Amino acid sequence: QVQLVESGGGLVHAGGSLRLSCAASGRTFNNYALAWFRQAPGKEREFVARITWSSGSTNYADSVKGRFTISKDNAKNTVYLQMNNMKPEDTAVYYCAATQQSGGSWSGLYDYWGQGTQVTVSS
Repeated sequence: QVQLVESGGGLVHAGGSLRLSCAASGRTFNNYALAWFRQAPGKEREFVARITWSSGSTNYADSVKGRFTISKDNAKNTVYLQMNNMKPEDTAVYYCAATQQSGGSWSGLYDYWGQGTQVTVSS
């Protein structure tokens, strides 16, 4: 059973930085794609970034390009989301997700989800 555990959320001022971690276990993830989604109060869950485990190929939502970076540490089975120059509109619960498919920006492609970590950006 795949387990995803997020950490690293918190409160940060606008312009600040945070790094989220997603520790993955229960599988060998060579054929997986892992992604970060976020959901703000009253809004739908939205795609943030995705990385394929084997090649390290990445994709980003337009709203975070140039500010956020997704990366992975194969030895630790962990995916990271480095968030820089944060804005109040980045405030949301951030979720890690995994799929055996190539993945994409649609949440329905992902079979496994973490419990989420709260990120709050004050203005």
